[in-house]
Amino acid sequence: MRKKITVVGSGNVGATLAQRLAEKQLGDVVLIDILEGIPQGKGLDMFESGPIEGFDAKVKGTNDYADTANSDLVVITAGFPRKPGMSRDDLLKANFDVVKSTTEQVVKHSPNCFLIVVTNPLDAMAQTALKVSKFPRERVIGMAGILDTARYRTFLAEALDVSVLDIQGLVLGGHGDTMVPVPSYTTVAGIPISQLMPKEQLDKIIARTAKGGGEIVNLLKTGSAFYAPSAAVAEMVDAIFNDRKRILPCAVYLQGEYGINGLFVGVPVKLGAKGVEKIFEIKLTDEEKAGLQKSAAAVKELVDIIGV
Repeated sequence: MRKKITVVGSGNVGATLAQRLAEKQLGDVVLIDILEGIPQGKGLDMFESGPIEGFDAKVKGTNDYADTANSDLVVITAGFPRKPGMSRDDLLKANFDVVKSTTEQVVKHSPNCFLIVVTNPLDAMAQTALKVSKFPRERVIGMAGILDTARYRTFLAEALDVSVLDIQGLVLGGHGDTMVPVPSYTTVAGIPISQLMPKEQLDKIIARTAKGGGEIVNLLKTGSAFYAPSAAVAEMVDAIFNDRKRILPCAVYLQGEYGINGLFVGVPVKLGAKGVEKIFEIKLTDEEKAGLQKSAAAVKELVDIIGV
């Protein structure tokens, strides 16, 4: 039986993700939004692209959570977008109510699903979804590290004039200005980045990575990134549904790992049919450890404000 995926929010991220999921034949897709007609119109348009693109996954737009019943996986993209000059933290209280009410509906109609949270500020919203859903931590995952790592790898490939496919990197921590790119685990075809690039240049790329989302917001003026974020979620869905055992950086609820307890923080995990199947505790340099603790402290400030 084909898998069923619900995407909550039919804005740029949600709609682009729905299209990617359908084209990759990962399951039938339900696109839901509070705006009448928008998810229906976008869903129908995507469905009609099937004969051309060669997929037969069904895509349906709706305003009714009853249509999402028994979803195998639900992605929450709904929320207020970031505007120029606005930090992810400014979005906190506005999006808390959105994620809380959305999660309540998801649990009511799909109590056994996996939850992937994309809404910003990501780590605090994932924690909201975990606490509201009461799901085990293995089934509630925040999409951040894959996106941040993709940006990091892109900037490195551009600077070195090499294929991005040969760049291996890792970005840990919260999804925001305190994220932690990890130079000690950054290689190009196995060659340590320290042998290919001076520290000053690498530091500039790390700083650009941390502000990667803001760079796009400032360019677009009226929106935020959606092509790379949707691609990152699709990779997570593929890893879970196809039990790929992929090792990917994701925001997960830590219970003592890395000395962090009771917070969603980005770390390397194994994603497979059971969701988060393992959390890897890797050795970090003192500078990287300090960065991760600072990032966790920033996440704690946010979750304290909303009481989750």
